[in-house]
Amino acid sequence: MSQAAYYIGVDVGTGSVRAGLVKHDGTLVATSTEETTTWRDPEDHRIFEQSTNNVWEGMCKTIKACLREAKVDPSEVKGIGFDATCSLAVSDLNGDPVVVTKGGELGQKGDRNIILWADHRAEKEADLINSTGSVVLDYVGGTMSLEMEIPKTLWLKRHMKPELFKRCQFFDLPDFLTYRATGFNRRSCCSVACKCSYVPTKNGWQPDFFQKIGLGKFVENSFEQLGREEVLTAGLPIGNGLSKKAAQETGLLEGTPVGSGVIDAYAGWLGTVAARYKVKGKLAAEVPSLDESRHRLAAVAGTSTCHIVQSPEGVFVNGVWGPYKDVVFPGWWMNEGGQSSTGQLIDFMITTHPAYGRLKELAEKANTNIHEFLHTELEKLREEENVENLTELTKDLHFYPDLHGNRSPLADPRMRGSIVGLSLDSNLGDLARKFNVTMEAIALQTRHIVDQMNAKGHSIRSIYMSGGQAKNAMLMQLFANTCNMPVVLPQSSGAAVVLGAAMLGRFAAEAQVRKLGRDQQGQALWEIMVEMTPPGTMVEPAASPKEKKLLEAKYKIFLEAIDLQRRWRKDMEEANR
Repeated sequence: MSQAAYYIGVDVGTGSVRAGLVKHDGTLVATSTEETTTWRDPEDHRIFEQSTNNVWEGMCKTIKACLREAKVDPSEVKGIGFDATCSLAVSDLNGDPVVVTKGGELGQKGDRNIILWADHRAEKEADLINSTGSVVLDYVGGTMSLEMEIPKTLWLKRHMKPELFKRCQFFDLPDFLTYRATGFNRRSCCSVACKCSYVPTKNGWQPDFFQKIGLGKFVENSFEQLGREEVLTAGLPIGNGLSKKAAQETGLLEGTPVGSGVIDAYAGWLGTVAARYKVKGKLAAEVPSLDESRHRLAAVAGTSTCHIVQSPEGVFVNGVWGPYKDVVFPGWWMNEGGQSSTGQLIDFMITTHPAYGRLKELAEKANTNIHEFLHTELEKLREEENVENLTELTKDLHFYPDLHGNRSPLADPRMRGSIVGLSLDSNLGDLARKFNVTMEAIALQTRHIVDQMNAKGHSIRSIYMSGGQAKNAMLMQLFANTCNMPVVLPQSSGAAVVLGAAMLGRFAAEAQVRKLGRDQQGQALWEIMVEMTPPGTMVEPAASPKEKKLLEAKYKIFLEAIDLQRRWRKDMEEANR
């Protein structure tokens, strides 16, 4: 190449937007992060709202900061890719934001136009959808989550004035970003198939379904409000690239290729599963093939956790979303499991404990973070009680983790958390024990998801991590031990998702030049992933025979806790009639 080539990845997470400037070989040369604003309702814990204006402004700042830091000329940026949370963004037909907050401003122009993925206002709407028996339910594990876009859109339909609703268009957030960047309203198969009830193998939108749930107007206007153009697989170039306005706002050049976006978890999959890996410091000789991807589960673990796996044929798993065809690779299928609260759950269990203030004070004195301090405290307790491992230390404390409902594999938003084995102890040692069983519960639920996927036809043999939790060495070893399979950690836990987005930018640039046919696109994208993904580090299962037995017993109790909660719920519902 006569000129250096760089690509920008933009990752819009739950609480921040991040841009990364990446070389052709995947080297991350600059990153920048801006926090985003989330509005809550003090009288309704289910409500989480954001603003596309706020997200876009933060994104523009991060892109400019990356160019400044790396001293890279905008002409050297050859492509840009986007990922974002699966949140519902609402605009009018001109692209201006429309308020989604209940009350008098609902449907008017205004900033608060995103219903965040974590928003649980649409429970009644999800129940209605799940009563239809529609074919769309077959492709979301049999039960549609209230976190998906159609229940939220139906909530807006029921609460917004009809004349305001009909002038809205509805986007999964990654698609809004590419629309805002290019001016072209082209939807990604990832967003519409995974979150908006589009079924690629059944001619796309399902008119009977939308009419049955009360969204028949979408059918009448040929789905203009959801996107009626042909959908794109991941990374395919959109329109004419960056619009003049977006180029001015980002500091990039007009016409810079823009790749079709993906949901953030899928960007984590892109940025991890093609990695070679090191075992005890030595790089394995194997260069992974596209076929090998079906044995590698990507776990994108931050506030929540998503579990993504690809397969050459559709695999239907109860309580696991999908199978979705063509969302990343043409002809390949994806399934997505998930835990609604993991990193958030760990924080909640720590910060609500009476000893949290003491923990902060001691960690600060020791010049370490609270998680490392708790690890040290657990090791001290293990030695004091003369037990072999931490599972033995907390063998009589059992925690079920669904404080925010269950996404997979139960697909039951009414599930709640429980803990057995409490004592009259509110000291730091009790906090450390509860920290351990929280991580243990997250690992046990991960096994539950993996077991269900494999039982239905997947062949998962390893877990490829990304996100903040990958920095927690103790948790990663617990995953490997509990799931009894290797866990591969990315070179940089925070970079994998933004790297996956940058890969989309590179693919868009190359696809535009090479004019790839559909049968060539998948292999071309995989080769980009292999070239740009840095080697990871493998954590192998290392449980002793005793710990294996303890973990098996814990898993049995974990499954019994599900049955018990559901039985108690039924008993109380019958008693309340």
